[in-house]
Formats: sequence, structure tokens, C-alpha cells
Amino acid sequence: MPSFHNGAVEIAYLDEGEGDPIVLVHGFASTKNVNWVYPTWVSELKKHGRRVIALDNRGHGDSAKLYDPEAYHIGIMAGDVGALMDHLKIERADIMGYSLGARMTAWLAHRQPQRLRSAIFGGIGIGLIEGGGPGETVAEALEASSLDEVTDPVGRTFRAFADQTRSDRRALAACLRGSRRLMTNIDRGRHQGRNRGLGASARKNHPGFKSTRHSQPRSHAGGRRQGLQEGRAGFSLTAEVNYRSRADLICSNSQPSSSNSSSESEIRRG
Repeated sequence: MPSFHNGAVEIAYLDEGEGDPIVLVHGFASTKNVNWVYPTWVSELKKHGRRVIALDNRGHGDSAKLYDPEAYHIGIMAGDVGALMDHLKIERADIMGYSLGARMTAWLAHRQPQRLRSAIFGGIGIGLIEGGGPGETVAEALEASSLDEVTDPVGRTFRAFADQTRSDRRALAACLRGSRRLMTNIDRGRHQGRNRGLGASARKNHPGFKSTRHSQPRSHAGGRRQGLQEGRAGFSLTAEVNYRSRADLICSNSQPSSSNSSSESEIRRG
């Protein structure tokens, strides 16, 4: 499996197929294989004439394991995606992110819109603004000596998943604490869009999470995709999921707009 270094951090990735590039960014505690290879996103996209790039986020899969939460700020993690595109000499691409990967994609859309031809968000929606998803109880569950010590149901789900995939649980706990930041309402105003349902095939092996809208942990496969339509970020998106061909993404090839807000807004800790 190929890898490259973004500074001192080694990032593993795959690069398969030919055609217009799409970059796939997986969710928390998952990997490029669990999120994208095993559910056949990679093979289906290749069949439809796409060049498919997917990375293991830092702290995950075959990428470097770091134990300082400061190494996992969402902008730093999103920077790994941009650095991978630089490494592969890809100036602009469709980027599809799931859960944590969607938050990383949103950061890129806000700060580096010129890098995105389109963005597809899965497993996230207003949670980008209001919060939700795995919290401190999950980090504590990952650090527990054994699953038997974990009583929180969401924590148990993520802990069992991490054990199943033989993940570095200490690195995941650091990632969770470092990456939990929310977009401000100012940011949201720049990224108004419409929500559509995401096909249930995408992440059947990914653990559930509890959000402010669900009283029980829900499968990431039941997440939502938010499209950015004619936004001030400088690009637009139309995306559909063909349920007979699960990864058949029809993305617009619009040119970046010249309208960008001059104001900078912060991403705050949740």
C-alpha cells in the first residue's frame, strides 16, 4: 500500500482507476478499507470511469499513530487530504467524506474551495453546527482496560468496533478529543444547501453514534448527505446515488465562482 509524508506524519492511501479524480475520506475509528473498499465504493466508482483516491486518516488504519490531541485539529487532518492531492499532483477533485471525513471535507470547502470541484457529505448534517456524534464517553471507552468496564452503550459500540479492527485505541481517543470542533453559524451561512438521504450500503460495518436527533445510537449507514448548492464557497454540487449501482455519483463540473467572503470565521471547540 503506498504512503507519503505530510511533514513527519506518514499517511497511507490508495490510488486506483483512471478518469476524473474523487477523493474519499473515511469516518472516525474506520479505515479506507472499511469505509470504501469493502462496501464496493472503490470498485463501483472505477467501473464508472473515475480515478479513486482514499486515505487512512492519521491515527487510523496504516497511517501514523499520534497520541497528542493537538495533532488532530480538524484543520490539520483536512490538511492531510490537501497534502495528498499535492503529492499526487491533483489540483482539484470531487471530495466525498463520511462523518469525521465529512467534517474534514467541510473544512476544506470553507478554507480551500479552489481544491474542490464538488463536495459530498455523508453521516452529518446540522451536527456540523450543533454537535452530536461520539463524545468523551467514547474516548473513555477506548481507553478502558477491557470492554467489560464500559457501560455507556455508544462507548461500547465504538470500543467493540475498535477491538474488532485491531485499531490503536489510544490514538483514536486522542483523535476524538482533538478533532471535535463545530462550525460557527457564520460558516454555516456560507454553506447553505439541501439534504438528501444517503444510500444504506455505504458503511454497514461502521459503528453507530448518538446525535441530538436520535435517542438511540444509529447506524452511520443511515446518515445524511448535504450538498453545497451554488454556495459562496466557490463551487456547486449535484450528486445522486443510484441504488442499483451504489457508488454511481453524478457530480457537476461547474467552474469555481469568483465570489468569496473576505471575512474569516473560526471553527470552535464543541
